[in-house]
Amino acid sequence: MIELSSSESPEAFKVLFACNDCNVPVKFCKQTGDNLSATLPDGVVLTSSNSIVRYIYETANNKALSVEELAFLEWESLCLRGFVANLVSNNKTVEQDKEFSNLLSMLEDYLSRSSVSKSKVVSCVVLCTLYSAVNELPKINSKLVHVSNWLENFKNLPCFSKALKDVTGEKKFKNYYISLAKSIGKPDWLPLPPAKIIESTEQDTQDKIGDEEIKLASQAWSSVNQTLKPKDRVHPILPVQGEKNVLITSALPYVNNVPHLGNIIGCVLSADVYSRYCRLRQWNTLYICGTDEYGTATETKAAQERVTPQEICNKYNKLHQEVYSWFNVDFDYFGRTTTSQQTAIAQDIFWQLYNNKHLIQQTVEQLYCGKCSRFLADRFVEGVCPLCNYNDARGDQCDKCGKLINAVELKQPRCKMCTETPVVKNSEHLFVDLSQLEPKLRTALETSYQGQGWSNNAKTITETWLRDGIKPRCITRDLKWGTPVPLEGFTDKVFYVWCDAPIGYISITANYTEDWEKWWKNPKNVELFNFMAKDNVPFHSVVFPCCLLGTSDDYTIVNHLNATEYLNYEDTKFSKSRGIGVFGDQAGSTAIDSDIWRFYLLYMRPEGQDTQFSWSDFMTKNNSELLNNLGNFINRSLKFVKNMYDGEVPKCKLTDVELELICWVNREIKAYIEDMKTIRLRDNLKRILTISRLGNQYLQENQPWKAIKGNDEQKIRAATVTCVAANLSCLLSILVQPYMPVTSGVIQGQLNVPQSVNVLVDDANFVQLLPVGHKINEPSPLFRKLEEKEILSYKAKFGGIQTQQNGEKKEEAGDAGEVEQQVAKQGEIVRDLKTKKAEKSEIDKEVAKLLDLKKRLAALKGEKFETKPKKSKKKKT
Repeated sequence: MIELSSSESPEAFKVLFACNDCNVPVKFCKQTGDNLSATLPDGVVLTSSNSIVRYIYETANNKALSVEELAFLEWESLCLRGFVANLVSNNKTVEQDKEFSNLLSMLEDYLSRSSVSKSKVVSCVVLCTLYSAVNELPKINSKLVHVSNWLENFKNLPCFSKALKDVTGEKKFKNYYISLAKSIGKPDWLPLPPAKIIESTEQDTQDKIGDEEIKLASQAWSSVNQTLKPKDRVHPILPVQGEKNVLITSALPYVNNVPHLGNIIGCVLSADVYSRYCRLRQWNTLYICGTDEYGTATETKAAQERVTPQEICNKYNKLHQEVYSWFNVDFDYFGRTTTSQQTAIAQDIFWQLYNNKHLIQQTVEQLYCGKCSRFLADRFVEGVCPLCNYNDARGDQCDKCGKLINAVELKQPRCKMCTETPVVKNSEHLFVDLSQLEPKLRTALETSYQGQGWSNNAKTITETWLRDGIKPRCITRDLKWGTPVPLEGFTDKVFYVWCDAPIGYISITANYTEDWEKWWKNPKNVELFNFMAKDNVPFHSVVFPCCLLGTSDDYTIVNHLNATEYLNYEDTKFSKSRGIGVFGDQAGSTAIDSDIWRFYLLYMRPEGQDTQFSWSDFMTKNNSELLNNLGNFINRSLKFVKNMYDGEVPKCKLTDVELELICWVNREIKAYIEDMKTIRLRDNLKRILTISRLGNQYLQENQPWKAIKGNDEQKIRAATVTCVAANLSCLLSILVQPYMPVTSGVIQGQLNVPQSVNVLVDDANFVQLLPVGHKINEPSPLFRKLEEKEILSYKAKFGGIQTQQNGEKKEEAGDAGEVEQQVAKQGEIVRDLKTKKAEKSEIDKEVAKLLDLKKRLAALKGEKFETKPKKSKKKKT
């Protein structure tokens, strides 16, 4: 028997439905009005309709609700209810209210991918509220098939019609929601939970919280908190025999440009999160990175900016460091490849490969520019793609079709520096014979694959390379800027950047510590983690390991290779030349804190497929997940400690409610640790948000702000809820530290906790981190709301100029001033040929070059390029 305070409250509608559905008898007391409360058989009073419904279903079914079901209860309470209230109070139709229509479209999409409609408790809380709107207003849009069917099937249930009949205040629905709209104001978005299937059948046993799990949770909470002291970070950090030693590298960023958001999440930020997590685990961790400074692109950029390659390297090394510092990427050492250590180590590896007969010499056909008097490296050549006829393919890859190509295969090739047509000439080069080293590599990979940090795409790409047998790969280039080849006859060449660059990890470590071999020649005691985008995988999983295996030294070979897919910008690619997308040096120019950027990039980390940066989604995720979820829970919890308990953590007397919450949180902590083993950073961030969502639900259902005004037993209840919530806030500050380090520090500053809490162990549980009587500091909001006006201004600022030609988006590179000079120069060539009455084929060839340059110039200026129509010749009569 449940005793309800009032049958006149519209909130009683869902409670009566639940009682009818679960055959729970109801008794009404004589109170009237909209305020609803329920007295349970054991005398406990619940004042939230959703908590009453939850109690009814959990008691009737003898099992706890799932995390997804709890998330829907919160979504209805904090989001849907407010939108319905605003819709009804403004007397709008669903079609007239854009935000409400968007909300229903989101629900429609969710229902198309989930069987959540089978959950009775979700149907009860969501559809009773939704009915309150459509009962007063026209029916839901016919396009929302799943939502409409869900509601219609719900309305046909006998327990629905009986509950509706029993609610004497049905006519008061509209007045109730008008009053609610005035009290809560405009609602905020709260995202739906992940679209996982919620079956109405009995849940798996692993979803149940058993007596033994509750017993262990109680013991862990009650035990003295023996937090371990974090290791002091004393440099140089070195491996320790018998301990876990983790060496982390992220793909070395190239120095010819500013990194954009996709570059940042693809390597340095992902590696930073993992390295911070490793330090929480007290492992000996070294995170190494630096700028990759040799190669064609550096020479090209130097020529464009009319400076030396070294000046380019100095400029961009400094810029990269500033960018990563702003994003709070915490390297142990950030170096560069233009060092004497790089030369020494690269040449040592070369000589070992040479002496072990793993190098072969081959003649290579290359494009040679007579005007520039040099062989042209791949990126110095542009032309028409032989596969898709794209006019601006590079000498190594076509940006349109994405296929790898050889420069000599280009149609109508042109030198990128002077636009002259190069010719094919032979050049002698050195190759590492990968086929000889393939057996060693396969053996090494069998061991390496046991490391759980290999992403699926990294394994797939590696196996694709190995499937047909790996072939010799060129390791030299006809360039001047690079690590010199020391072999007689090849001293005018340098090492190819993809042979040279990965050696940079070793040389940068050698610049960090003279004991670098303890990391790089210690495979039995060191685990190596590589972070990169998927296009870098084969060089790190095949080429670089083969080069190390071909030496006589026992090098540390990669144990975990984690690669991301690509992050795109809105509906296109990042482009510096066209001003499309946010680049590293621009993020700091916004009024958005670096931790918010980190959060969204990690939330959208392209782990299994390409993802897209979207300004509107950025705003939504900030306002819903950070502001309304994580920030709301922590701020509410700490403010209550400060205002009601003079800033001291009160005593607590745990009940089954708290123990069940602790069990749910313990499961998330253990899953957090397990997911870190497979480097599922995005999923783990969502686990943190799930914990704070559980905390919000806990506060909402137990309402300590009401209980503290009651009798002695209710005051004890308020103190317990407050204590648990404050400790949950402390736990969240630890789990979020790898993702949002500044925010973590702010939370811990408000909590007044020592850094000693920042330790995680394998069997970590939710324990009482804050003892009774612990004094906290002044709490304040952690996040601010991002307004649509601000977001639209950023979207316009970073939208760039997109030229549309033949329905195809083109991306043009280069500097407008430089291209203008090339246009003028090419125009002189064309005029000179016409004056000399040269052959038509020769003139047409140069005119084609001129038109191409004009197209590029128009794109850079954001202008539409149009060719003048040829004048028709009139026949003489």
